[in-house]
Amino acid sequence: MNSKKTISRRALLTQAAPALATGLAAISSARFALAQEHAPNPANNRTNEKIWSGEYWAKKGELSLYIFRKRLGAPKSGEPAKPILFLAHGSSVSARPTFDLTVPGHDDYSVMDKFAEYGFDVWTMDFEGYGKSSIGPGNSDIASGVEDLKLASEVIMRETRQTRFHLYGESSGALRAGAFAMAAPDHVDRLALGSFTWTGQGSSTLAKRSENLDFYRTHNRRPRNRDMVRSIFTRDKAGTSDPAVAEAMADAELKFGDSVPTGTYLDMTTRLPLVDPLKVLSPVLIVRGEYDGIATEEDLLNFFRKLPVQDREFVILPGASHSIGLGLNRQQFWHVLHCFLNMPKRMDVQK
Repeated sequence: MNSKKTISRRALLTQAAPALATGLAAISSARFALAQEHAPNPANNRTNEKIWSGEYWAKKGELSLYIFRKRLGAPKSGEPAKPILFLAHGSSVSARPTFDLTVPGHDDYSVMDKFAEYGFDVWTMDFEGYGKSSIGPGNSDIASGVEDLKLASEVIMRETRQTRFHLYGESSGALRAGAFAMAAPDHVDRLALGSFTWTGQGSSTLAKRSENLDFYRTHNRRPRNRDMVRSIFTRDKAGTSDPAVAEAMADAELKFGDSVPTGTYLDMTTRLPLVDPLKVLSPVLIVRGEYDGIATEEDLLNFFRKLPVQDREFVILPGASHSIGLGLNRQQFWHVLHCFLNMPKRMDVQK
């Protein structure tokens, strides 16, 4: 694929050899069960391959964590390894309604399907207290999410025999992804942070959330209804998404209940910054929607400038708000992420 980006955006791009971190973070052991299903791939016009999917369960003490995987064709012994992309969801919606959404009348809202078609082995998980995963005694904060990612990485290593993977996190999932990249750098190949926030300074969304700070401090879960799901797509800029998407997401998500954990909201209103750019040693993409209220452009650029690895990109997507993967201009997001993950290696540096 041509690596030149043809969409309109403001971008800073430099390239350098990725710095390799030393040491392998300790990972808790995980037990899991696998269920497989086959689904047709109507969007893939290039081959007759079907998108295969698998369900896994990792144990976190007495809790069970749900892990989901999609790729073209079932895994086969001895086949060439596919590049792995792991997707980390945000604060209010679990993994599959975020990254594998079916919208009636549309066939192109699943990020997992799209990147499976691109040739990736795509994984995601429900963090503790979300979706199909167990509800524990805590509030599923960022630190808890890092531990969940460690367990998921063990499942990936066992199933694929690969120790490194690309990692994309969205909103508080970007905080979890960034914190995991600091804790387990030898597992992260390329790191993409969408709708990310660093210090939170100047964030209109976080200022509004802080009005409920006492509640977050005294409760492990917060209420979540259909109107709240709709607000994800309207709070920054109405008209940046199809209203049918919000309804489809609410239908898919609310079957898991009317509450979600408070941990990430508490972290984002009281404990930022949680990711130290100087300790992120992988290539990094920061992608922000033009209208996103979770973080200012200035805050993100300050983070970007401090990254020690010069293989990095900063992209603003025009016409997008907080939910960049499910907006009207989601194809631009796919393009940017795909190009970043397929960046050709530098030829002037020898490893």
